[in-house]
Amino acid sequence: MDADLLFRPITELGRLVSDGELSARELVETSLRRIEDLDGDVNAFTHVHAEEALAAADAVKPGDPRPFAGVPVAIKTEVAVQGSPLTFGSRLFGDYTPDHDAFQVRRLKDAGMIVVGRTNMPEAGIMPITEPARFGATHNPWDLGRTPGGSSGGSAAAVAAGMVPVANALDGGGSIRIPAACCGLVGLKPARNRISMGPDIADSLFGVTGAVTRTVDETARLLDVLAGYEPGDANWTAAPGEPFAVAAQREPGRLRIGLVTDPPVDAPLHPEHDRAVRDAADVLASLGHEVQAVPALGGGGATEGVFLTVFGSFLATVIRFGGFIAGREPTADDVEPLTWAIYESARAISGVDFLVATSGMGAFARHFIASTFSEVDVLLSPTLVQPPVPIGTFDTNVGDVSEWARTGTFASFTPIANITGQPAISLPLYETEDGLPIGIQLIGPPVGEAVLLALATQLEAARPWAGRRASLGAAA
Repeated sequence: MDADLLFRPITELGRLVSDGELSARELVETSLRRIEDLDGDVNAFTHVHAEEALAAADAVKPGDPRPFAGVPVAIKTEVAVQGSPLTFGSRLFGDYTPDHDAFQVRRLKDAGMIVVGRTNMPEAGIMPITEPARFGATHNPWDLGRTPGGSSGGSAAAVAAGMVPVANALDGGGSIRIPAACCGLVGLKPARNRISMGPDIADSLFGVTGAVTRTVDETARLLDVLAGYEPGDANWTAAPGEPFAVAAQREPGRLRIGLVTDPPVDAPLHPEHDRAVRDAADVLASLGHEVQAVPALGGGGATEGVFLTVFGSFLATVIRFGGFIAGREPTADDVEPLTWAIYESARAISGVDFLVATSGMGAFARHFIASTFSEVDVLLSPTLVQPPVPIGTFDTNVGDVSEWARTGTFASFTPIANITGQPAISLPLYETEDGLPIGIQLIGPPVGEAVLLALATQLEAARPWAGRRASLGAAA
């Protein structure tokens, strides 16, 4: 039972605990054993809170009405959890421990979930890999020599290895969808402002929060838990007309789907990823949808500079926050060379330059949505340009911003949805001949998570994936 337990849907796990067929303690103990047995190879966790998790589990009794009572969850180490180190994957933050839960964590706990630990991430979340100097590289459970993606790589690796059934994740340029694609999981980037980033962040231009899961239904149910206004939010998205879990089960109707096969950067699309996305297009056509080819995503050089300006400014706020925690000005010795190079570049940006860049992003987003989504309802593309790259492919010890830009040869299909604020989802429809996951990305209309989830459910039924296991997870 132990080997299979944490691969079961979270709805089933919550029901087993509520019905008294399984105790929350047994469930959490299973998670902690899996972490102890597997994390030496995977390195998904930066901190494990066994005593606290077991104490929380002992407080859960049969008959608990919460939907996910006793279900273990892992939280990325850039999200505040009361009494747990918040590190952003960086030495700069030391063992800073917040005295509060982020709203998203509070909502997960209110739904009955139990935090078992914190997951690894690249320093400050800047890379689509997870190899921070402070905590070391996280390894992909499908192939321990390859990356699980980033920046939510620790979360995705923990779920793929069966250490937890679901995990918290954030996405500022693809950081939910990239690791979901690398690790054979479902990863939804919700619409901008769908889920509150508070209380620490009032508004976020690019960043959104969510989860990595194994099924579309789990993703929809967690979105129902997480979505909604919190006091003090600068902006928020209107509530849906019905729960996302209900919308996910509806027939999506006949949709116009735009097929994208050309990467936004000057890099060749891997042949197996090309075949996979074209096969996905054929499946969608067989389901009655109208599929047509459309140009590459993004504005190329027109958006690269302003994206770096805005993204770099966000990174600078993280480093400044770390300096505030440390009680001094941050120095180059506190962070990795690439982080410092981006920080130095951002410090040279004036307030006027930043506002001009954000205005440029807004203008691009309006044009993109108006022109593209007048012709199609959903965009279909690969999630990644190539399979999960070997660990060490990108080097954060290089103090040159061009090293960050070079990651576009691996993951350049995802940032467009962060620029426009649209929802996007990665689905693990395929595998390479070597058995590595291949993710397919769907980008929906503004605030169109319901459309994406319904279409994703249809694809999940046509090409089921939930039974696949990473080699490490299956062998344990």
